[in-house]
Amino acid sequence: MLHPIKHFLTISKHRNTVICHCFKAGIPLRGLLHDLSKYSPNEFFAGVKYYQGYRSPNEIQRELFGYSSAWLHHKGRNRHHFEYWNDVNPLTKRYEPVKMPVKYLKEMFCDRVAASKIYQGKNYTDSHPLDYFKRGRAADYMHKDTAETLEKWLIMLKEEGEKATFEHIKNLKDY
Repeated sequence: MLHPIKHFLTISKHRNTVICHCFKAGIPLRGLLHDLSKYSPNEFFAGVKYYQGYRSPNEIQRELFGYSSAWLHHKGRNRHHFEYWNDVNPLTKRYEPVKMPVKYLKEMFCDRVAASKIYQGKNYTDSHPLDYFKRGRAADYMHKDTAETLEKWLIMLKEEGEKATFEHIKNLKDY
């Protein structure tokens, strides 16, 4: 059964949570622009078709076909995903991770915290985003500096809470 309204509400709730986080992190424009591609036909209709409510529809599409066309579309248009930041190294002639600019790293942090809140619901704790980061081994595929900074912020969230972490992130320059 298709769930267009449920999918719309889920992605909108997530986006609104990210917007709130981005305001706290001092990057309001990034929040307002966050994940607009999820409303495009390429991503939205796949989300409706594979909607389950407790995990990303991209995971289901990936399990069925070996890839997610919605995810490939999404990561290629949204700079807050570390997967966007890969390019050919002129020395090695291989695709390698590139260090993310801070404003997009801040948005990625906001996105990960919001996703944990949406998918964990009332079971959410400030340790969930760090647990997910470690379990998914994303650091293995990010630029070393990007992974270290994100992990530092996620540890800070777990140990010091949202208010202190967002205040710290807000005070960093977005170079």
